[in-house]
Amino acid sequence: MTARQMKLGAFLWATGHHIAAWRHPKAHVTAGIDIDHYIQLARTAEAAKFDMIFCEDAAGLREADVGIASQTSRSIGFEPISLLSALAVQTSRIGLVSTASTSYNEPYGLARTFLSLDHLSGGRAGWNLVTSASPIEAANFGSTGLRPHADRYERAREFAEVVAGLWHGKLDGASGHDGQSFSVRDPLDLPRSPQGAPVLVQAGASDVGRDLAARTADVVFTAAQTFEEAKAFYDDLKGRLATYGREPDDIKIMPGVAPVVAETEAEAREKYEELQELIPDDVGVALLSSYLSISDLWRYPIDGPLPELPESEGMKSRQALIVEQSRRDGLSIRQLARHFAGARGHWRIVGTAAQVADELQARFEGGAADGFNVMPSYFPGELDAFATLVVPELQRRGLFRKDYEGRTLREHLGLKRPA
Repeated sequence: MTARQMKLGAFLWATGHHIAAWRHPKAHVTAGIDIDHYIQLARTAEAAKFDMIFCEDAAGLREADVGIASQTSRSIGFEPISLLSALAVQTSRIGLVSTASTSYNEPYGLARTFLSLDHLSGGRAGWNLVTSASPIEAANFGSTGLRPHADRYERAREFAEVVAGLWHGKLDGASGHDGQSFSVRDPLDLPRSPQGAPVLVQAGASDVGRDLAARTADVVFTAAQTFEEAKAFYDDLKGRLATYGREPDDIKIMPGVAPVVAETEAEAREKYEELQELIPDDVGVALLSSYLSISDLWRYPIDGPLPELPESEGMKSRQALIVEQSRRDGLSIRQLARHFAGARGHWRIVGTAAQVADELQARFEGGAADGFNVMPSYFPGELDAFATLVVPELQRRGLFRKDYEGRTLREHLGLKRPA
């Protein structure tokens, strides 16, 4: 038995994280607009004692050029704060985390919305801060284009500072905030959070993104294919905390993982191959193009190597991850597209419960993760499989709780209550 406990998030995404999840015969195709479906998923994760459920969001169609069927299945969905507010009254312990952009919101309104969710849920809310990297989103807010990467993060830094001031009661009529991007005078019309403040989550992995996380975040989601990549990110981010007067345990690093699990390894491999066969080449390459911020990838031979790419103003860290994997593993564009479409660059494990647990344990105990953001390939099947097969194995090894220790998300994660 170990005193240190693994943290687990259930990353919910309509039909599932695999680009072809909607085509799987056991997937729920209209999942994005079925509240009963989300209630079932939330209760499954809570019964398995997950720390949190997490809802990603984008203020525009996701992967708008990835083919109409895939686009529709992945884009139709509830606004996440509305969804989590509904799930707050259908659950009692699990954390409720949602994405909201600093590029297309204002600090006062966002701080008020998340603090309201926090009170509605009894201290279980979290905000995943993103700067937004899609030109499609920018076009929906009267923008002439995507702001440069550095400008987005400077705005995000000030945004997070204002939100923290509001949550901690440091802004009032006499000492408001008057900065480069925002001016806020009054305090919020709500009392302090039951957990001190909603949990702040961040996912940027560029240098400026890591620095923002070290300054502000309680939890960091990240993508890493290999142990070495995960360990390097973990050590780098934890090493930055002292600059801001923080301790290593003040932040929990939770890489994404896309498990495909079954009773036998052969069954798990069969499940994985069945999903992979559902990916049309044009959809896989279009998805890859959107994450690389390149519009003409089809000009290059699909069975040839990835070309040299200009540096992106979009998702810099994801572009770097894809390029590194293509070079490291010698993958053609077709192979890279099919691999990437399965988990969008996140770590994938295929095997039995024991094999999946072995891999998670190695990274957890090897100092490369504090836990994991679990990304099931399709819903509800793969979340059910992880909850019924992998979670009991982790519990048997003393790596994961058998019951909740507290009631708030901060208590689940072992985070200090803010002063």
